[in-house]
Amino acid sequence: MNESAAKKKLDTAEITDIMRLLPHRYPFLLVDRIIEMDGDRSAIGIKNVTANEPCFQGHFPGNPVMPGVLLIEGMAQTAGALCMRFLEEFKEPPLVYFMAINRARFRKPVVPGDTVHYHVQKMRNRGRVWRFRAQARVEGTVAAEAEVSAVIIDEPMIPTL
Repeated sequence: MNESAAKKKLDTAEITDIMRLLPHRYPFLLVDRIIEMDGDRSAIGIKNVTANEPCFQGHFPGNPVMPGVLLIEGMAQTAGALCMRFLEEFKEPPLVYFMAINRARFRKPVVPGDTVHYHVQKMRNRGRVWRFRAQARVEGTVAAEAEVSAVIIDEPMIPTL
């Protein structure tokens, strides 16, 4: 089976696969598994939210709620793993920079013990620029949603002063 046929057949990704596709690491790797991939068109990633995550020390003591920006990041990481799987081979995972976050809405708090399903659907891509519609769902209920756009780059962007 050739490389492109293998890529089209891939329908799941375990944590080791995700770590090969994304440069993120603990505590900022926010996808534990991808349970469904449909080509480069859509994916469903999973995050098991636990009480010992660093964000819960301050958000909020006595009433832990997963920050909305982390839900958006998890959606973007799921989308990033999906599109990285379909790019050319690479030695190290390239960097993915946000270009835009649009239509973000937060509908329901996510708390320790929840399992978040990140549903991402490609809206378009041109070259290394990708745009996805995404939802974070808990038990089928939308907790957050957004449209995310990102660009994949090979070299870090170093700010000039």
